[in-house]
Amino acid sequence: MTPATPTRKPRSRKFVVIAVLAVLAVLGGAVEPWAYGTFVDTSAKDRIEADPPPTLFSDSAIRPIERRVDAQPARAQRLMADWWKQHGSTADDAAFVSWLEQTLPPPPSASRRAQEIKEVQAIDKTRTSAGVAAATWLEAYGKNDVWQLAAHDQAEVLPSATGDALKTHVDDAMSMAKNVTDALATKYQQSAPYVIDPSLRTDKTVSPGDVCPCSFPSSHAAEGGAATTYLMQTDPHRASDYRWMLGEIAWSRVYMAGHVPSDITAGALLGDMIGEYFLVTRGGMPVPKS
Repeated sequence: MTPATPTRKPRSRKFVVIAVLAVLAVLGGAVEPWAYGTFVDTSAKDRIEADPPPTLFSDSAIRPIERRVDAQPARAQRLMADWWKQHGSTADDAAFVSWLEQTLPPPPSASRRAQEIKEVQAIDKTRTSAGVAAATWLEAYGKNDVWQLAAHDQAEVLPSATGDALKTHVDDAMSMAKNVTDALATKYQQSAPYVIDPSLRTDKTVSPGDVCPCSFPSSHAAEGGAATTYLMQTDPHRASDYRWMLGEIAWSRVYMAGHVPSDITAGALLGDMIGEYFLVTRGGMPVPKS
């Protein structure tokens, strides 16, 4: 994957988060984010308004990882067919989490992961200050906040009870994704690239003998995948924008040596499975046909 310097102008596709922030950029310039968070009981909307995004990565920069992420929904549906066959549409979160932890494909071989580390090391040599600014913002806000704001935006035009339920479902799906990724990270003990090569992130403290932070699967990709899968169904007109934002976040994590690409695809696959589960068990979607 070859990174590209972020473009000077925002991309023409208007992801809802970026559209909202463009209007509110003056507020972000007037108030330091740390001070805003100190004195206001902040929501995702508050936090992002106080710290609007810089110019994000170009389409060409994110396209390689975006393609990998976009391949995961079909894999998720194939894996989920076994769950639906055994359990039907009834919610059983504890059993589903246990099933996910056993079903998600394991990390690639050590030799394949070593090759991916080399890819990340090559990307490190191409970093720019603009790219680091974009990736830093995406790392900070891409795990939860952009998706909570997207759910909030959808909920604004729904009846109150329906909108509140939508936001709750997205939050709960992301929470499940986090819990499963934490469990799998502990199980597989796959060191983040910057743990293996501390020169990749001099802002991080890595002590001799450290194994973690562990990076398989990516929590950013899993939580974003779960939210995206759910939100794409509740507002299909914004589907391409949600997938684009997920690609931006995924690329940022490789760009800043937090993950290798297989961490991202595993997280996205996990998130797609969780999103489908919530759509059926909470959102009233019929069980997909296998």
